[in-house]
Amino acid sequence: MHQRQECLQRYDRAQTHFYLDPPYWQAEGYGVPLRIEEYEQISEVIGKLKGKAIISLNDHPDIRQVFAGYHIETTDIRYTVGGGKGQDAREVLIFSWDVEAEPAGLF
Repeated sequence: MHQRQECLQRYDRAQTHFYLDPPYWQAEGYGVPLRIEEYEQISEVIGKLKGKAIISLNDHPDIRQVFAGYHIETTDIRYTVGGGKGQDAREVLIFSWDVEAEPAGLF
């Protein structure tokens, strides 16, 4: 079992909110590449949580397919590394619960 799964299981309660920020799919520079099967495993695990999870990932067709059963929102971002000028991109936020029934929000 991966450490991330152990953490999720250890702290999973109905009132728990998890934020997962795994390495972006097919992106360079992380030094820790994940296979698509690991994203599939994350998708399966968050579907079994008592609590709620939000995952941020790059907007890629493979990611959308893996998490197709979840509510997905898209946001525009600017990647900046090492103080460079940055690059425009899109990111998805994946919600593990029915946000129509229980809207996400701070208050």
